[in-house]
Amino acid sequence: MTNLTYTKSGDYFIPDITIKGTSKPIGRFGRMRRKYLQEEKSILYNDLVLTEKLFPHLLEVEEIAQRRFDVLMEQMKTQRNITEELKQMNPMIWVGEMNNIRACIDEIIMREIICE
Repeated sequence: MTNLTYTKSGDYFIPDITIKGTSKPIGRFGRMRRKYLQEEKSILYNDLVLTEKLFPHLLEVEEIAQRRFDVLMEQMKTQRNITEELKQMNPMIWVGEMNNIRACIDEIIMREIICE
């Protein structure tokens, strides 16, 4: 670990910490993982921030979760027989089914990837 520098603010010394960003934005699953780490695993979150491994970690979680989401979406659409024909014939049923599938997949991803 590198040496930290400090700035005096009143009676306190505040560490000069900067977080290196990334050119790729963090998606929905990465943000969910960050929130989980902040609320439930604060020591791990602080360690990732201080070692500048937070953004690479969040990007990795985002990529894994998005791939899992895509696979599960196709599987569940096939299992429930959700097709483009249904979308054209009865869009309200199609939207309801797709929302239901998405909610199920979000729960699976939360349990398997985000909160591991």
